[in-house]
Amino acid sequence: MQPDLSFQNRFTQLGVPFFTTLHPSPIKNPYLIAVSSTMLKKFGIIDAQANSAEFIEVFSGNRVHPTSTPLAAVYSGHQFGVWAGQLGDGRAILLGELSAVDETSQASNQSANLHEIQLKGAGMTPYSRMGDGRAVLRSSVREFLCSEAMAGLGIPTSRALCIIGSDQYTMREMPEKTAIVTRTAPSFLRFGSFEHWYYNDKPEQLQQLADFVIQQYYPHLQELENPYQELLKEVVIKTAELVAQWQTVGFMHGVLNTDNMSILGLTLDYGPFGFMDGFDPAHICNHSDSQGRYSYQMQARIGQWNCHALAQALLPLIGSIEATQEALSCYAEHYESYYAQRLSEKFGLLETLPGDQELFADYLALMAATHTDFTLAFRNLSQVTLAPSAQENALRDLFIDREKLDQWLLVYRQRLQQEHSVDAERTVRMNQVNPKYVLRNYLAQQAIEKAEQKDFSEIDLLLKILANPFAEQAEFERYAQLPPDWATQLSVSCSS
Repeated sequence: MQPDLSFQNRFTQLGVPFFTTLHPSPIKNPYLIAVSSTMLKKFGIIDAQANSAEFIEVFSGNRVHPTSTPLAAVYSGHQFGVWAGQLGDGRAILLGELSAVDETSQASNQSANLHEIQLKGAGMTPYSRMGDGRAVLRSSVREFLCSEAMAGLGIPTSRALCIIGSDQYTMREMPEKTAIVTRTAPSFLRFGSFEHWYYNDKPEQLQQLADFVIQQYYPHLQELENPYQELLKEVVIKTAELVAQWQTVGFMHGVLNTDNMSILGLTLDYGPFGFMDGFDPAHICNHSDSQGRYSYQMQARIGQWNCHALAQALLPLIGSIEATQEALSCYAEHYESYYAQRLSEKFGLLETLPGDQELFADYLALMAATHTDFTLAFRNLSQVTLAPSAQENALRDLFIDREKLDQWLLVYRQRLQQEHSVDAERTVRMNQVNPKYVLRNYLAQQAIEKAEQKDFSEIDLLLKILANPFAEQAEFERYAQLPPDWATQLSVSCSS
């Protein structure tokens, strides 16, 4: 049975300077590793079709579908704060766009249902520079699982359709199996897409790209007095809110270069990411980040820095520094208010009162003092009741300095009483925003090690668990426990 695919590609409207058309490079003996049933359903592909030879051939890049126009896009960017010049899709090839057919994606504007389909690891492109255009199995598994895990958490993200494996090897620090992850998003355009034309002094292409983005993804801005200023403002707000969401689940992106920042406010390009285990605001999840530019505590500031870089690129279109600065000024306000609101929900509060931020900061400081597990410290907080009880022992067991925790809990209970909080209702609310399950690095590593032996059961299991991260899922309790000691030895880098 063949999948009923019909690709479109709005991106080709921009013309040749924006991309290079090319075919993916075939891989040897491709085989299906995993699929996201949620994403298959989104595009009207049934599970049986995903096991077909046709599906595997198309999404490995071994066969170009008749309706597909494969291409690699050009862009530039700042990497670790330094202008890196031309970059581009070095190992990603856009097959085109598929239309979402599930009922959750219905929209009055049919173009809003279109989602780009990319093969990551499908071979060299003109933008590969010194790379081979391939992705290794471990990085493909990590991206596949994390993009779907982030969706489960309700955080804007690119998604993953499937992973195709091969016994073909490529050289990294050592020979590794290759794989291809099929990822999807409404658009993979990024801040660096605009920087490319600005720094190459191509004002016509810069305006063409901005007009395209507004027409296709922000059509409500078209009739405004200064649509380019409003575009910047919307992207700034989306970015601020996205980073705030990362912070409140302990997620660290790892490589917040401007070429990894989505123009739609999506979490994009999963590499050396990490979810916080023991809370450390200065934690660096990327082994390649020797200066800590992209540490957990820096993410909010780097998000703002990247918005400034985008603003610089859009300045010629916006027309004045004042209007550009006005759009940029939204970042701090929206980040702070959104972050504060999310924290308030995590602590189970319904009202905002003076002193709340100090209460939150004191708890985070307690966590940081002894590297208390981030996820469990918030999940177990929901067990606290207005009257002390044994059920809060799971929380107390996480803290070395229980005396200081008990002092904080005394103040917390007083705060709950101020708004006449009801224990049972608060527990339900808190468990809807504080996940029990996140993609810890050691869980991903276990799935990778099994996958290297062609056992893909752990990938499927994690996909199931992480699709419902707020549910108790008692049968999977072990996946919510503190990480084992060996997990502290794991490290990921830009090659991950």
